[in-house]
Amino acid sequence: MIGVISFPGSNGDHDALYSLQDDVGVSARLVDYRETDLGGLDALVLPGGFAYGDALRCGAIARFSPVMNSIRDFAQRGGPVLGICNGFQVLTEAHLLPGALLRNQTLQFHSFWTHIKLEQTNTLWTEGYVSNQVLRLPVAHGEGGYFADQKTLEQLEGEGRVVARYCNAAGDTIDEENRNGSLHAIAAITNDRRNVVGLMPHPERATNQLVGGDDGLAMMQSVLQFLNVPA
Repeated sequence: MIGVISFPGSNGDHDALYSLQDDVGVSARLVDYRETDLGGLDALVLPGGFAYGDALRCGAIARFSPVMNSIRDFAQRGGPVLGICNGFQVLTEAHLLPGALLRNQTLQFHSFWTHIKLEQTNTLWTEGYVSNQVLRLPVAHGEGGYFADQKTLEQLEGEGRVVARYCNAAGDTIDEENRNGSLHAIAAITNDRRNVVGLMPHPERATNQLVGGDDGLAMMQSVLQFLNVPA
């Protein structure tokens, strides 16, 4: 059973739920932000949206939700956790992932399809891909510019924890495709145990050709290998 965390203001929770249930074909349920017992859940997804209306800054209030202590314990035990867009922001605010997501350098809300190149396939959420595979996924965020201090960036790079970078369709990392201004063109990172992944693009909105593409399907399926559930 995979749990999809639902905060006040989440708007990608049902997208993730339907993706898991209908396209991946796995049992999933919504988890209210006030829940503290995550027993029976094998993996967690923190979805996109505007938790608490992005008051103060994205994810700043959500990190204090009752469910977060349980999520932190779950992650520390090695449980798979995927943070998508706002979920990525929440994970950085909760210090489950390093760095922060800042306002897009365009100062505009981004809502379009983009490309990312997967550099790491040795996480619980990317094992279904091949190294340097290019994915076409949609984005929907106003604060997607990844930022971290130089020491953290060097650690992420040195430990191979940059999971994906923005690129063009050919896989070239160029400034024109890094439209939110992320340092090192970072689109996704992982923790040192590689069970927690955060990314800004939306794989759950790209798991069926009927909605424009299915490049995200393998990401939503990858965790099933860890859970020993047939895809």
